[in-house]
Amino acid sequence: MYLIINPGSASKKYALYENGSEIFKAHLETEGGNLISTTVVGDREKTEKISAEQYKNSVNYILRLLIDARLIGSANDIGSIGVRIVAPGSYFLSNRVIDKEFLAKLKESEQKAPLHIRPELLEIKQILEIMPGIPLVGISDSAFHKTMPIPARLYGLPEETAVEFEIYRYGYHGISAQSLVPKIKNTFGEGAKRTIICHLGSGSSVIAVKDGQSVDASMGFTPLEGLVMSTRIGNIDAGAVIYLAKNAGLAPNELEEFFNSKCGLLGIGGSDDIRELLKLEKAGNKEAKNALDVFAYAVKKYIGAYMATLGGLDLLIFTATVGERSFIMRSRICAGLEELGIVLDEDKNKAVISADGLISADGSKVKIAVLTTDEMGEMARQTKELMA
Repeated sequence: MYLIINPGSASKKYALYENGSEIFKAHLETEGGNLISTTVVGDREKTEKISAEQYKNSVNYILRLLIDARLIGSANDIGSIGVRIVAPGSYFLSNRVIDKEFLAKLKESEQKAPLHIRPELLEIKQILEIMPGIPLVGISDSAFHKTMPIPARLYGLPEETAVEFEIYRYGYHGISAQSLVPKIKNTFGEGAKRTIICHLGSGSSVIAVKDGQSVDASMGFTPLEGLVMSTRIGNIDAGAVIYLAKNAGLAPNELEEFFNSKCGLLGIGGSDDIRELLKLEKAGNKEAKNALDVFAYAVKKYIGAYMATLGGLDLLIFTATVGERSFIMRSRICAGLEELGIVLDEDKNKAVISADGLISADGSKVKIAVLTTDEMGEMARQTKELMA
């Protein structure tokens, strides 16, 4: 059995796999001001409020759920554990067994992306305390992007500075993209050599894929770069960052918290939820409309840029929570791209919600599809492969 863990900055996901099949999953998150746990065992789904203590000590909470559901007798029934790792640095461009060296390097990297690495360290600490004898592996969220060419990877920094601090564009959402590659090949075959993946959720990114390999990604050194996201600022002029540091009275760590947690859709429109922003826009809220327009515009820009990078486009994919569920945002993003061969069929688009489906018009030069991502399943596959 493999226990798979995705400790996000705002939520936690768990799944248990046996013989390659998911037999349990849980999602711990904040909803309406309350901490909520949603679990699925077989065809039974249960949602319950949990305490801050249960959320904090979530590994214990999940183990208790697994034992109560009689999926395991004890923690010793779990063969190995895979944890999603989001961290800058060449060391983290590969999946690795989590040992003393791994932990030391992850702690060293904490200041580079604390809002992502801190929850990972806390989760790993819990696992090592509660299940010390079970093999533990880190599944890299940027390994898929190792194939990005040098022009896509470098910033305009002096080489010695880039090398000393390892400041390169690493890209993220690689586990999600990797989970889609076999599906793309099985569904579209040789007709999708040039693909753009729009992974749109709380964190969002656009990924250019050629012949199944990453050639560029909108996220960079950290997951803060790229698109405007739910609470993350995305791209911003370095000069503006320097100006804010000098004049806003914010220390570097406070500025980092500000850019990660108080900007993006929340900062522009007053909500970090696309659904809420759509309601506010319908009621005439100008700020909500601006937020949605900025988001759609940013995705469009990356689609156009990556079409140039790829030398054309065969397939445009929408995935993750917003990409899979919001036909309204898919429509807004595709609007005006007809001259690039991207033509949406509005009826097909409205009919595909949280499922795989083709949503392009019959005459569209570029195929447009919704494909559901499976990050947890991909992590389970990679964990099994590493432990073989």
